[in-house]
Amino acid sequence: MIKILLSVILSAAVFFPLTAGNPENLTIVKRADNGCGILCTYKQKKRILFLEGSPEQMGQAHGQLLKSDIRLMEAIMLAVAAGYLIEKKDNFFTRIAEVIRRTTPFIPRRFLAECDAVSKAAGITPESGRRMNYFPEMFHCSGAAVCNAATTKGQVVQARVLDYMTDIRLQDHAALMVFMPAGYNNWVSIGFAGFVGTVTAMNEKGLAMGEMGGDGQGRWDGLPMSFLMRRIMEECGTVEEAVDLMKKVPLTCDYYYILSDKHKNMCGVVALAGSPLRLLWPGKPDKLLPPVPQDCVYFSKDDRARVLSRRLHDNFGKIDALRMIEIIKRPVAMDSNLHDAVFLPESLTFYFADADSKTPACFMPYCKLNLRELIEFYRVDKAKQPLEKR
Repeated sequence: MIKILLSVILSAAVFFPLTAGNPENLTIVKRADNGCGILCTYKQKKRILFLEGSPEQMGQAHGQLLKSDIRLMEAIMLAVAAGYLIEKKDNFFTRIAEVIRRTTPFIPRRFLAECDAVSKAAGITPESGRRMNYFPEMFHCSGAAVCNAATTKGQVVQARVLDYMTDIRLQDHAALMVFMPAGYNNWVSIGFAGFVGTVTAMNEKGLAMGEMGGDGQGRWDGLPMSFLMRRIMEECGTVEEAVDLMKKVPLTCDYYYILSDKHKNMCGVVALAGSPLRLLWPGKPDKLLPPVPQDCVYFSKDDRARVLSRRLHDNFGKIDALRMIEIIKRPVAMDSNLHDAVFLPESLTFYFADADSKTPACFMPYCKLNLRELIEFYRVDKAKQPLEKR
């Protein structure tokens, strides 16, 4: 039910440039009562949630500012449970309780504290809030990164396509989230209301990451994928540091990660629970994949992988963000294409699109934003607020 893909070609997509601090582009809708977050709209089209402070402070702000969406996400869990029963012939709530029990010992306390604070502020039970954050472990997504000779100017371009549950309308509760946790890296997640982990992200150090899910369901004695990715965003600054962290913690299920950083390092990581990591370096052939061009790494499956490989080869040396956006389109992306993103780690610029009720993300207009500018926007606004609101 969850599958993902990524890629490369020329685009006619629509982009909305952001100038930091420009109220015509970014409109503040509401401020958190605790002074640790704001909810904005960008061009009246996209929601951007800014969160800062301790886990409890960020969770409280998150739960308050997206309360109605989080309550609707709780209702979506019931639809997921019904679908799971039909498809798997198994009880969703029994199985996710097992996931929570087996993975919780490996999750940093700060993430659980934040998750529970979100639930409390939104008026749902802690159990419901945790189910929302753990359910990606029960369903299984793709990615590509290119640089040097493969691109127009030698720049790093990383793409991520999430094909995931548009049939239950997750896209209605999408939100771009800028996390500024006390004592850790600032980072951005293309995410959803109530979700404190991430599946698509880049941090202020210029490290970007996406994933593709595989098999291995039931191997849950480790750190769940979405929380692993958050740890990497908050604690690492390079591909090497991210891989080192992944080697040190037990992992769950089977996942395939794409990592890139501003230093032009790129890597594919085959992470199968209970097995050593296998690293795929740019241009390295692999039995899992059709031919891999020089200075490229990617993960995908079946016919989608063959199309991705061909497009990477056909556009070699001409790839930039717009070409990468174009190759994400069908048939590389699936009909269930929930969101897409293209990261430029060297500049901290990124492009993203969400599906709507009828149209996959790859055919929707993209927004172009910059993480550095977003953080500055928040800081400038906070400095303007009275001291008691800071």
